Amino acid sequence: MEIAKTIILKKQVVSLEKPLIMAIVNITPDSFFEGSRALSETDIVSNVGRAISEGADIIDIGGYSTRPGAAHVSEDDEWQRIDFALNTICKNYPDIPISVDTFRAEVAYKSVKTYGIDVINDISGGSIDEKMFDTVASLGVPYILMHTRGTPSTMMNMTDYDDVVSDILKYFAQKISLLRSAGFKSDIIIDLGFGFAKTLEQNYTLLAAQKVFECFELPILTGISRKSMINKVLGTTPQEALNGTTVLNTLALLNGANILRVHDVKEAVEAVRLVDFYKKSTQSN
Repeated sequence: MEIAKTIILKKQVVSLEKPLIMAIVNITPDSFFEGSRALSETDIVSNVGRAISEGADIIDIGGYSTRPGAAHVSEDDEWQRIDFALNTICKNYPDIPISVDTFRAEVAYKSVKTYGIDVINDISGGSIDEKMFDTVASLGVPYILMHTRGTPSTMMNMTDYDDVVSDILKYFAQKISLLRSAGFKSDIIIDLGFGFAKTLEQNYTLLAAQKVFECFELPILTGISRKSMINKVLGTTPQEALNGTTVLNTLALLNGANILRVHDVKEAVEAVRLVDFYKKSTQSN
């Protein structure tokens, strides 16, 4: 199956022959991994600068924690956080592509129209804000379409599937059709939503089956970094989960990931290099 090998970032065609690294920078006081939080201008400049120096291809900014049971954040508060972060990043690092992690159409609209950001990363797949699909269709930037159910406060009570792989394949087929019907003509990137409305076992079933989702011929983003699917198996905390993250990122790369969304850029870059060398070496033999 031939997968889309490029996406458009900053009006440039970017190859996905080598998987890209998306670095997480959260402008939230309650994100599950403390190391991703950047609440001051100094912290934002430092965290983004370090990510770029370590090889990040995209910076992903979030102003609303979507961990299970996360506190509600008003739209105004979310935008104030995003606005502050984007102003800081665009002023200091104007050339780095930026993704905004939001499920709100108005926040997505303001981010693109005010700062020209490059990607909208919607954990709800357009299911929380009914205006999202029409909005991103009008904005003309790549859209990350993630699978989940419910909201961050309810999703972990919504893990019943007839067959988790088949059900999520149907979900993406329906959502992609709705996006195209809304006039969306830009790049769609799919994200299986590890940790969102899925049990521990379902997460691993999806990771093993990730290549099946190449049937859509769209780039696949994998976001596993420091999540509970690591910690529940190893008995670790998010702070202790770097090694587990690298192991699962390696499996994700072997199973077709085109973009890794991570807290730890250096280690993810090394995983990409090693898996790439492994694939080339085994193909040549």
